[in-house]
Amino acid sequence: MHSAVLLIEFGSILLGLGLLGRVAGRLGFSPIPLYLLAGLAFGEGGLLPLGASEEFVAIGAEIGVILLLLMLGLEYTASDLVTNLKAHYPAGLVDFALNALPGAAAALLLGWGPVAAVVLAGVTWISSSGVIAKVLGELGRIGNRETPVILSVLVLEDLAMAMYLPIITALVAGVSLAAGSMTLAIALGVAGLVLFAAVRYGRVISRFVSSDDPEKLLLVVLGLTILVAGIAQQLQVSAAVGAFLVGIALSGEVAEGAHTLLSPLRDLFAAVFFVFFGLHTDPASIPPVLLPALALAVVTALTKIATGYWAARRAGISVKGRWRTGGALVARGEFSIVIAGLAVTAGIEPSLGPLATAYVLILVILGPMTARYTEPLAMRWLGRSKGASGPVRREDVREEDVREEDVREEDVREEDVKTEAPVGD
Repeated sequence: MHSAVLLIEFGSILLGLGLLGRVAGRLGFSPIPLYLLAGLAFGEGGLLPLGASEEFVAIGAEIGVILLLLMLGLEYTASDLVTNLKAHYPAGLVDFALNALPGAAAALLLGWGPVAAVVLAGVTWISSSGVIAKVLGELGRIGNRETPVILSVLVLEDLAMAMYLPIITALVAGVSLAAGSMTLAIALGVAGLVLFAAVRYGRVISRFVSSDDPEKLLLVVLGLTILVAGIAQQLQVSAAVGAFLVGIALSGEVAEGAHTLLSPLRDLFAAVFFVFFGLHTDPASIPPVLLPALALAVVTALTKIATGYWAARRAGISVKGRWRTGGALVARGEFSIVIAGLAVTAGIEPSLGPLATAYVLILVILGPMTARYTEPLAMRWLGRSKGASGPVRREDVREEDVREEDVREEDVREEDVKTEAPVGD
């Protein structure tokens, strides 16, 4: 009887997620907010709390996090990461300063303590590469000159996750400073070792995993990933970091084949993860933190726009492209929830989960709008400002500001468009 109830509940969850995904597709926005709302509806204090399937959903959610990081690792090679780190680390530092520090300051102002401050800093720092890639494709901006700048910022954030997650894992576990330092040292050492092995012996590793049979390839890659994630978690590093490193170690045809095979599984379990996070958030706890979440969303939307503008200006992109870069980076999503989920599971601060839920709901909806409208609104405002201050002298206009930047994908030949790193779907 118990198994029958579990199957009914879990089947209903999957069917509901599929229908919500269709609705989001019809409306033209990310399904993440709908998945979170579904979790809120069927969790503690919701309309119809689930019982039998909650433990099963919890396991599925953990697999969802592992697959998210694995697929992220498959997008990049070790040489891509090293190249981007050397070329664009100043943009990464500006990104951290402008977007992580407001989250930390908000947690301290709310009286949540230093651990919650580090967690909320990560929630406000990391943009949603999945949502951003989808929006860029829908707007036809894949071939734009500013797109490599956007991708570079996202790559640096992804790379920072490999160092940030072990810190969070140690902090929320309440380990001592010495033990936390040891955990971070192990994580950095393992990450460095994997990057070295991927550069030197990537082909050998990929040849070992490779198989012409899709079934065998899927089983080997998935089994290896979960095994390494489990070992990493046992070492108090992070299961997600272990999965990310497996993705980095695979390259070439193996990475492409694994990406194709695992994409549906990633989407399935990632959706389950968002539902699971919502299940553990009481809807009644959201209204008290709605105003702080809204204020934080407004502030960090503006700081993300400033980050993109600065990074694009440093890369020599003209004014229109700078505003498009900033607007595209606003969306937060999957990794903000992953970070908040670690703190919620550890019981760090009861209000952190509801605030993170409201924050992500706001920005995952606002993000596509800022990507579309930041540039025209900014140019209109700049035009009015110039008009109010009198005619613009020719010597006041720099050459890069008058270049035509509005290049659409269909206007650029495929061989002329080279991005610095791919972004997952």
